[in-house]
Amino acid sequence: MTKIAVIVGTVYGAAQYVAEQAVAALSERNYDCQLFEDAVLDEVLAYNADIWLVICSTTGEGDVPDNVFPFYLQLKEQFPLLTNKHYAVIGLGDSSYENFCGGGEKFAELLAELQGTEVAPMLRIDAIETLEPELIALPWLQQHFTG
Repeated sequence: MTKIAVIVGTVYGAAQYVAEQAVAALSERNYDCQLFEDAVLDEVLAYNADIWLVICSTTGEGDVPDNVFPFYLQLKEQFPLLTNKHYAVIGLGDSSYENFCGGGEKFAELLAELQGTEVAPMLRIDAIETLEPELIALPWLQQHFTG
């Protein structure tokens, strides 16, 4: 069974809710999922997932949220190559800001630098267009994670 580590970066809870819905939907499609709300690199690596799914909102000037920032720094500093891993990123943001989905963009760039294989181009969800980001994220997951 394919294992997915769902890593969430959230500020006000929208990304957390999307991540919880993603875990439920992917589990129904026979994926073995684990949600990492306050991810620690050693714990994510120990889970030995085939796919890393990062669901990340944006804060400040296009920054990674506080709850996942230590994980992001661990990735940058320890630089574990992800040559055998796949990844996908769902970014949540507000297009009225200059660095729209900046938190997700930073993760997507870093995971590419770590030589992971992208499952699909990053999904950018705009808070101006929807108050229910899961309604955009779940069909995207269904399209790219066929089980």
